[in-house]
Amino acid sequence: MTHTEKTTTSKFTTEVHCVHQELWASKKDPAWFTYDIVAEDPTTHARAGVFHTPHGDIPTPIFMPVGTKATVKGLLPDTVKGLGTKILLANTYHLSQRPGDELIAELGGLHSFMCWDGPILTDSGGFQVFSHEQFMKLSDEGVKFRAVDYDGAWSWWTPETNMQIAQNLGADIVMQLDQCVGYPSSRTKVERSVELSSAWADRCYQAHTRPDQALFGIVQGGMHLDLRRRSIEHLEQVGDYAFYNCKSLEGIVFPNSLKNIGEFSFSRTKLKDVIMPDSVTEPHEVMFETLEPLCADYMPRTKPRYLMGVGNPTTLIRSVAAGIDMFDCVLPTRTARMGTAFSYQGRMNMKNTKYVHDSGPIDSACTCPVCTGGYTRAYLNHLVRQHEMLAGELLSMHNIYFLLNLMHQAREAILAGNYGEFVTKWLESGGVKDF
Repeated sequence: MTHTEKTTTSKFTTEVHCVHQELWASKKDPAWFTYDIVAEDPTTHARAGVFHTPHGDIPTPIFMPVGTKATVKGLLPDTVKGLGTKILLANTYHLSQRPGDELIAELGGLHSFMCWDGPILTDSGGFQVFSHEQFMKLSDEGVKFRAVDYDGAWSWWTPETNMQIAQNLGADIVMQLDQCVGYPSSRTKVERSVELSSAWADRCYQAHTRPDQALFGIVQGGMHLDLRRRSIEHLEQVGDYAFYNCKSLEGIVFPNSLKNIGEFSFSRTKLKDVIMPDSVTEPHEVMFETLEPLCADYMPRTKPRYLMGVGNPTTLIRSVAAGIDMFDCVLPTRTARMGTAFSYQGRMNMKNTKYVHDSGPIDSACTCPVCTGGYTRAYLNHLVRQHEMLAGELLSMHNIYFLLNLMHQAREAILAGNYGEFVTKWLESGGVKDF
């Protein structure tokens, strides 16, 4: 199984996972769910590897586009694959609500249902469940919640029912059910989440029976390194776990990300402004202070690590240096739908009037189909201003490709033994302004 860690703010939850996997020899084909390290950077904790799954090998470090409801919004599967995507993430909560995990199982599982023949990872759905706040009731046995974003019906999830949903969906990689706590939270509350999530990990492991799935355990513990260590130690005792997951508080602790959270987490409400306190500038470095020793000192060297919910280029680059191998985030497609693009000069708002007469590509250094296909900044400016669907599609293609290619460049730098130089060059470039 594996481990994940989650934290919530008062109005939303952010989660990130640093995962490690071990082979369950009694359950799995020996060729599956193994991780080969092919290179390690001499000056950082970065490493390049290959993660083997039933639906293909995954080169790391890797970014995973998010197909929340069995689709990367606005893009055909072949388009997503053509951008270089090796693995997709889909969401357990949303798919269990619509169309339902049993229907997906009836239709041949998630790979067949969404016409994707590569590896798929599904989260536990706990992120969404625990974000229901007042519409959620927690006990040792499980969690009762009201699906207010659907039909308002009450649902009851135990670790056992969560595993049944995951197995019905049929992804290559699935996660245990855990308690997602808020940030900031008292140590007492965080400690309780560690104990409850550990108990649920035991039950998930016992309930999970599919030999063609890797089960992830979740590392709880918030910003408390000793509690994270306790969580890891329990998971190692429970059984053969897939990954160590440590929570990235990127959306909370990083000023750039906080801007994105304000823009997207409340995008379907009537709110026009979200005011963030100045004090939130500090925890970003605290996150890396916790992340780096967790990877370097407490996670098995030969196991892949997965950080969930990270999509800013700078955070990806720094996290690779800390020893993380896999990432996912909705940021590239959400920012695209808002009319913004990643670039080596920093985040670009394509609605800006300075692009009205600009005949250049989004980024002259980018080799994506949009930048090399003749689509100009002026044209994209027009599409964004007119709220045309094509704007979101083209910018999604660019943003996804940008992050995939960035991780490809990171891998090449690790293989060449100069990832430290790669990080320095990025931090000194305009691309660091990715907010």
